[in-house]
Amino acid sequence: MSPFRRTSKHAAGDEPAAAGATSTATVDPAGDELPKQYDGVPRLGSLLVERNYVTQTAVEEAVANQASTGRRIGAQLVEAGLLTDEQLAEALSGQFELPLVDLGGESPQPEAVAKLPESLARELLVVPLDVTEDGTLRIVAGDPDRDTAKLLATKLGTPVALGIAPRTQVVHALNRTYRALDGIDQHLDAFNKTATARPAVQVLSPDDDVDSPVIAIVERIITQALRERASDVHIEPQDKFIRIRYRIDGALHDVLSLPVEMGPGLVSRLKILAGMNIVERRRPQDGQISTNIDGRDIDLRVATTATIWGEICVLRILDKNRQLLRLDDLGMPADKHEEFTHLSRSPFGMILCAGPTGSGKTTTLYATLAELNEPHRNIMTVEDPVEYVIPSINQIQMNEAAGISFATGLKSILRQDPDVILVGEIRDVETARIAVQSALTGHFVLSSLHATDAVAALHRFLDMGIESFLIASSVLGIVGQRLVRRTCQSCRQPYTPTTDEMTFFEGTGAPMKETFYKGVGCNFCSGTGYLDRIGVYELLRVTPEIKRLVVGWATQEELRRLAISQGMRTLQDEALSLIAQDVTTISEVMRAIYTF
Repeated sequence: MSPFRRTSKHAAGDEPAAAGATSTATVDPAGDELPKQYDGVPRLGSLLVERNYVTQTAVEEAVANQASTGRRIGAQLVEAGLLTDEQLAEALSGQFELPLVDLGGESPQPEAVAKLPESLARELLVVPLDVTEDGTLRIVAGDPDRDTAKLLATKLGTPVALGIAPRTQVVHALNRTYRALDGIDQHLDAFNKTATARPAVQVLSPDDDVDSPVIAIVERIITQALRERASDVHIEPQDKFIRIRYRIDGALHDVLSLPVEMGPGLVSRLKILAGMNIVERRRPQDGQISTNIDGRDIDLRVATTATIWGEICVLRILDKNRQLLRLDDLGMPADKHEEFTHLSRSPFGMILCAGPTGSGKTTTLYATLAELNEPHRNIMTVEDPVEYVIPSINQIQMNEAAGISFATGLKSILRQDPDVILVGEIRDVETARIAVQSALTGHFVLSSLHATDAVAALHRFLDMGIESFLIASSVLGIVGQRLVRRTCQSCRQPYTPTTDEMTFFEGTGAPMKETFYKGVGCNFCSGTGYLDRIGVYELLRVTPEIKRLVVGWATQEELRRLAISQGMRTLQDEALSLIAQDVTTISEVMRAIYTF
């Protein structure tokens, strides 16, 4: 009997195994021959075409590109969006006759983890599961080849049973199994042993000994944050300890508590790396760090401010390797996406993205730029910081020390013959006025604004002192947005909403649902019940009727009523449709969406 059992049904076109048959991937380190399941394997491309996952043309193009790129066919097709990780895993399972494993319900056991070094696991993209009674080490691979099982058996000196899972699942399991924070105790012990001889504020330069406990702990905190898909790291001094929290999918999670004596050293290390003033501990400061973690180039925005217990430090993680999303990928409904695309093709005018911090405004702006990025256009941006580097777009990094602010950067851009201008954020009256004037003089301007919703963004401009007739003449449309967490599809189950949730849901006037779903927690979602996020959007088109109300200083409620009567669906309406489709939950909408 194989140590693995197949955990999913065969896809269309995949012939089922004979009754009672089981696939075996067990390889003994003493064996010299290739395991049986690797003899005469069918070509992956043929399997993908047979299962109707991709076309023959797509496979032929991937094969033609393989020589120049050095990338395997499956990886190319997945990156091009023609194939999913799950489909590739199914095909590889059929190719190598290896069982397909569901890592959502399998947790690596310590005994197995101890047998497989992290370096080898990451090199081969495999994760250990457990050790069977006969001493076989069960391992799951995300991207195996003919020699993976034999190589593992040889290097580990133990029989190996190999299974397959989608690559993304294996990467997630690896990051969850080999945690950068697991080895932190030894650094804490080293820190405590030298506590009495250490000055009150420890200043650490980039050239200090890499074995310093504080340096090692800072590195591990950031590394684990990146592995867990965190967008922010919070280092917060409390009365008796330092609290470390990660923001994952928009929600904060406690991950670590450190001795209160370590706080000044942690902040000092980050300040030095970010080029900040290490002596000044009372005033808020901002800086930026560029580094490489797990082979990925990342930028860290560092912000410090003083609290009653000491300096708090928040890091915003910007992954340079993160794929630039297109408008199609953001979650906009088809009709809203079509309407927004039409607005973004205007030769002049202004489009704004409105919402609070962390609502995805910058992502929407970049996705819009990607749609507009054509050879006949001169696109220029002024940003703080430049989060994505886009080829053929001229991007300016804001630098207050050098006198480059949003306002001065925008002034300089106007002398560079631009067609499209992106202003990272409108923060002050001067920037707002120049942006409006740019939109009125033949330029297409994109920018973001902190506001509760699309209608409130119009009043923000009025509150800044921009004349109402200028706003009415320049602004074409405003996208109000939020991000809500998606229900984890691997562990979602029917549930009965609480009384408060049902009161809210019924109060919105939404059609009643018979069954509600929520995630109960699994390995993929780290027990939270949510995995990834989706955007919720409202699009306010500045029609002639809206313009007349703006010029007359109408109230937000009057503007909102008119916009809804003209077809605008509010954030709440869009969020309720996500509940109806079981994409998210009532509690998540109550948490993230402001309701009127």
